[in-house]
Amino acid sequence: MSTDTADLPDATATYTRTSRTTPTRYKDRATWEREAIHRILDTSWICHLGFVADGAPVVLPTIFARVEDRLYVHGSTGSRPLRGAGADQGMPVCVTVTQLDGIVLAKSAFNHSVNFRSVVAHGVAHQVTDPDELTVALNALVNHAVPGRAEDCRPANAKELAATAVVRLVLDEVSAKSRDDDASDDEEDRDLPHWSGVVPVSTVYGTPVPHPDSTRELPDYLRGFQPKEPGC
Repeated sequence: MSTDTADLPDATATYTRTSRTTPTRYKDRATWEREAIHRILDTSWICHLGFVADGAPVVLPTIFARVEDRLYVHGSTGSRPLRGAGADQGMPVCVTVTQLDGIVLAKSAFNHSVNFRSVVAHGVAHQVTDPDELTVALNALVNHAVPGRAEDCRPANAKELAATAVVRLVLDEVSAKSRDDDASDDEEDRDLPHWSGVVPVSTVYGTPVPHPDSTRELPDYLRGFQPKEPGC
């Protein structure tokens, strides 16, 4: 692979706290703990990649996967962020991930909120060009969606690889923020005749539907397949 452990931050229990990863509001909801940040990343599927193109901000939704302290973000060789994030010069980016866990309804409109878990990572992204690292990244992207799937499908051929690009962001300047609480009703609102509480939100997978041309029985890794729990 084109990077080694010397490129990664020290494997301490927490990431380094910086001004960009310290929220200005609700600081008590933030954490820099590696385990907590990795848990959110490993149970999320979509990230938003932010960068500046031609002097204007751009934010693109895409898929990603974590391998140790590397975040691999998928894209096309024709996309603007991938063209800008060369293997050498790199490109400053901000990657965000958010999970919605509940809709919080309070007795006042002002106190409505959501329960959530989120991660924000800043840094310089570089395009993955080393063939070995690219294989690791692409397998991680497939297995992140469905564990075991990369070993049960045809690998990308030369033409497909030429159209696929992956950028690497080393996790260093990163933090997580979350809310997991009930409605915060003001004391003077508690006797109002309005319902307050939390509407839980969760992701549920349906029964896999085979393609008409697929004659194989359902693979074991898809039997009872459900999203990974946040604590896993």
